[in-house]
Amino acid sequence: MAKITGIEITHHRLPLAPPFHAAWDSAPRVKFDSTIVRVHTDVGVTGVGSGDLMLGFAGHEHLFVGQDPMAIERHYRTLSHIAFHYGRCWPLDLALWDLAGKLTGVPCWKLLGGLSNRVRTYASSGTLRDPGGMAETAERFVAAGFPAMKIRFQRGDWRDDIAALEAVRYRVGDELELMVDCNQGWRLPQDIYAPWTLKEAVTVARELERLGVYWMEEPLHRGDRAGMRRLREIVDVRIAGGEMTRELYEFRDLIGEGCLDVLQPDASLVGGITGLRRVALMAQEHNLVFTPHTWGNGIGLAANAHLAAGVADCPYLEFPFDPPEWSLERRDFILTAPLAVDGEGWLNLSDAPGLGVELDEERLRATRMEG
Repeated sequence: MAKITGIEITHHRLPLAPPFHAAWDSAPRVKFDSTIVRVHTDVGVTGVGSGDLMLGFAGHEHLFVGQDPMAIERHYRTLSHIAFHYGRCWPLDLALWDLAGKLTGVPCWKLLGGLSNRVRTYASSGTLRDPGGMAETAERFVAAGFPAMKIRFQRGDWRDDIAALEAVRYRVGDELELMVDCNQGWRLPQDIYAPWTLKEAVTVARELERLGVYWMEEPLHRGDRAGMRRLREIVDVRIAGGEMTRELYEFRDLIGEGCLDVLQPDASLVGGITGLRRVALMAQEHNLVFTPHTWGNGIGLAANAHLAAGVADCPYLEFPFDPPEWSLERRDFILTAPLAVDGEGWLNLSDAPGLGVELDEERLRATRMEG
């Protein structure tokens, strides 16, 4: 039986020139950081994961070293306690699933249930282009074979956001299913303006209904469960959220209180694959949509894809892609080859063991941050 011999954490930085202007961040992004977690074993097999910075993990290595790497539920409980007391260290869970697949010679999507080996994606844009620019972007996504696209709001006035959405709908018609991310659920530290009220969200939702939007993401503050429930009762457009929710029991409450139609937790941010498998099954039992958020690098995307394909009847999976500002090469600089979709927007998962990703060790050495 294999034993864990060590956990290695490294941080890597890719300079961004020109910068990436993320819709949810008022400060231009001039760098993209990635944390890599490696779990080493005494049989020479290593699992890899990525996501948050692993803040608070230092000093807890002994809770894993010497343990059976396949005791994933045991490790999940330990990580959940660390998350409560310190920080989100869920990249370790991703690495443990990758390791489990490698030790057994089985891809994670099969270990998780084997429902499917592929998931259809939506192109997730990240920048706030003007109406003409958004329409041109949508046309490129249609040409690339994507079946759906997510458009970001946050132009300061929701009417300007609607104008961009209208331009896209006018240009591509029904060739793309459209989602909208309102970005009202949370803020970065420097962005202190208030989220929408329920009445503002209803007004915007009526416009989204008129334009045939598939879902309305994070239209209210993450803690406004009463508002989300009321909004869901008032409007027909699906209400989505949960990407930054920290605790699994919060999803239980969001489901039980009828707050969401679409659950969007990210395995890199909450619960790892182990925890979110529970959320996926809860969503299924309540006839809700489970489709993980994923706006990190290719390792996080792969983890969420294996989860969505192996367990959930996921209609669309988020595929961060908004060239030239957010290219596959930027997003997946840590990998030997970026994760890509086929000509119909499918992300196909191979039979390679684990998560099926390969680190670019030379690039990692060149981008490694000291300390």
